[in-house]
Amino acid sequence: MSQKKQLMIFSINFLNKAFILFFAGLFCLSGCARINKPVAALILTKNPDAGINTFHIAVLPVQNLSGAAAPVKDIRQSLIDNFKKQGFDILEEEILERFMARHRVRYTGGIDGVTAQSLKEETMVGAVLITSLELYDDKYPQKIALTSRLVSTGDKPTILWMDSIGIAGDDSPGILGLGLIKDPHALQEKALQLLTRSLTCHPSGRHDRIDTRTERKEFWPKISYLSPVMASGTTYTVTVTPFLNESERKNAGEIMALHFIRALREHENFNVIEPGIVREELLGLRVIMEDGVSLANASLVLGTLNADLVISGRVLDYQDYQGAEGSPKVDFSVVIIERKSQEIIWASKSYNKGNDGVFFFDRGKINTAHTMASKMVRNVVEMMIK
Repeated sequence: MSQKKQLMIFSINFLNKAFILFFAGLFCLSGCARINKPVAALILTKNPDAGINTFHIAVLPVQNLSGAAAPVKDIRQSLIDNFKKQGFDILEEEILERFMARHRVRYTGGIDGVTAQSLKEETMVGAVLITSLELYDDKYPQKIALTSRLVSTGDKPTILWMDSIGIAGDDSPGILGLGLIKDPHALQEKALQLLTRSLTCHPSGRHDRIDTRTERKEFWPKISYLSPVMASGTTYTVTVTPFLNESERKNAGEIMALHFIRALREHENFNVIEPGIVREELLGLRVIMEDGVSLANASLVLGTLNADLVISGRVLDYQDYQGAEGSPKVDFSVVIIERKSQEIIWASKSYNKGNDGVFFFDRGKINTAHTMASKMVRNVVEMMIK
């Protein structure tokens, strides 16, 4: 091997090591590394209950909304390992399996009041971790997107923490492509670590709010209507129903509902009802929203759940692209109906492509529909409460 080629290989290896050490240093200095006191105490003390071990949680099997085969068991095990590092005591697998079989629990995308109460009484867990996998693509550039929430047990399960993550292997290619992640397992671990770190950095699940005055207008709703009935500073109890899915993306309606639940929870004036409770009530009422939510259905749901607002809408497009070239697309509309006035107090229409925010080469490009939808939904909620 020539001396010039050896020097080139040495330089690349050196840059790789320097890159890793630099970002490892940033992680250690970020102030969100593992804390000595288990972060569980910061969250679950909101639901204190004598006799219940508030550090003890159950981790449900991952709900696969990706529409394709995915290593959900591996993802769940990695979540368990990461949560253990944060000080949580995880319910034994055998006990959870027996509980789910005894109560015929098949749906793992939420939890209803009866199941949450039984889980509390029979296993003494203080909360349950519910995770939904939105996207898993192991072909380059690999992509993954998922949402997790921690829900208290008892007859009134409450969302204690919630966050989501969507990343692609080519999000940050860096110099000479040193930032590319080509191993799907490595990308998966990065996503799960970032999601778990959110529990340390933002134990309530609330992040810094978007400033719509400085936010790029490309991701604002294209059309919107706000009724004067919507009072700023008022606290609302909100139910979010799955959106009507008119796109080719499987489960896009349920995915969009999760985006809105997460965005609404970032504001203290919204108390969002656990989706598992909403699902159970809709099944009990035999409410089928084939054409979206109607005023009659909204009144029935709001009355049963004792909520102030019901949020629903339509998903017209929710696309991720495959391969190195392309751009995700998201197109949806949303309506909010108030119980007291029986009026639509908000309606809007949003649609974007991942390259709408590009300003220099690929700077500003968004690589996953999840990340773009999250940005679009947060803008809807911010404009709604102004």
